[in-house]
Amino acid sequence: MKTQLARLKRLELHAQTFPREEYTSLFHHIYAEETLRCCALELNENSAKGSDGVSVKEYTSELDDKLPSLSQRLINQSYKPQASRRVYIPKAGSRKKRPLGIPCVEDKIVQKACKEVLEPIYEAKFCDYSFGYRPKYHCHDALDSLGKTIQQRNVNYVVEADIKGFFDNVNHSILIELLQYRIKDKRVIRLIQRMLKAGIMEDGITTASTEGTPQGSILSPLLSNIYLHYCLDMWFKLLFKPQCQGEVYFFRYADDFIACFQYKTDASEYLQQMEARLKRFHLEIEPSKTQLIEFGRYAQNNAKWRGLPKPSTFDFLGYTHYCSKTRFGVFKLSRRTSKKKLTSKLKEYNIWLKKNRSKLGKHRIFQTSVNKARGHLNYFAINDNLKRCNNFLHEMMKLLFKWLNRMSQRTAYTWDGYVKALEWYGWPSVRRKVNLSPFRKLNVE
Repeated sequence: MKTQLARLKRLELHAQTFPREEYTSLFHHIYAEETLRCCALELNENSAKGSDGVSVKEYTSELDDKLPSLSQRLINQSYKPQASRRVYIPKAGSRKKRPLGIPCVEDKIVQKACKEVLEPIYEAKFCDYSFGYRPKYHCHDALDSLGKTIQQRNVNYVVEADIKGFFDNVNHSILIELLQYRIKDKRVIRLIQRMLKAGIMEDGITTASTEGTPQGSILSPLLSNIYLHYCLDMWFKLLFKPQCQGEVYFFRYADDFIACFQYKTDASEYLQQMEARLKRFHLEIEPSKTQLIEFGRYAQNNAKWRGLPKPSTFDFLGYTHYCSKTRFGVFKLSRRTSKKKLTSKLKEYNIWLKKNRSKLGKHRIFQTSVNKARGHLNYFAINDNLKRCNNFLHEMMKLLFKWLNRMSQRTAYTWDGYVKALEWYGWPSVRRKVNLSPFRKLNVE
């Protein structure tokens, strides 16, 4: 196991040293039993079952017997991925549901092995302004970089954009063509093609996949980043940015991306060219989530001059970004939890309480609620957003109080007794968890 990990580490160092290298022999890293064993042991035992109905715990209990067969089938190229089981989860801020494809355990192992081999090769190539689904990158990194750029650079206009049904519309032929720029091992390409075409099982009926990378797949985030790296990131860096008259900046997290401009002419031209660029890759923008707005240090004064109450805002990664001022009257970029995200999270919590109040005891409900509150604060407790975090926790408390008292009339809580119980379980207080002050110095290369 240590030998294979050392090989993958050398592969990562080689990719960093030679970012334009083409790789003709990678398949042996994937089918190696050591790699497959590491990937199997890293799977979450509580993850949902795939179409074969086998859990991770059941599969790993017989790992010594099953891995040699899996490795040999990969070597012989007789391995065929099974169709993913489709489930639907609520979509934040919408009545629609998001489809997820849950692969079987064996497919998860192979997908993870492919990811472990391909990820270091492409990490050396990805742009610094791409933040989604990458090791050592976090949502807060994207927010921090965007905030400091708007605060400290000549930014007067912002284009907010989102790709319509991106994961369902990735073109397989184009994706394979993009992979072949660097991956020259035909066996790896053939394996990925089989994964993409494995299909979806829903209500016992299997449907072949002709496009898209199913959400829920371990390999899907990496493939989507590769697709958008060539579709948007490199286009912006090499083709669009050099033709702009003023300063321009780009930030992407998966299929959500923000572009900042000094001049409106550049912003308008970007919006037109970006739509045309996406069409070349069989993609289109979501009109309801795409807009060009005036934003920055002059936006408030310009809005007053036009007779508008406030300048426009934009949403990115669950936050509403808006123009404000410091106590000294200086422009400041501020953020608050978006109403859509706030409403959806409260709805999800209310549904969870309603569903589990009779299944779980009060002890488990208290513990899980405290963990949910802490998880919310770990992401949303940033500068300028503590008031909205307080409001969210207060709404959580009211919902929990309501459903606890519906469990049993004999043991109903008074509000004072309920507050003491929350204190005993460690209900968190609102404090800043992450410092995203836009006044910190911006590192310039």
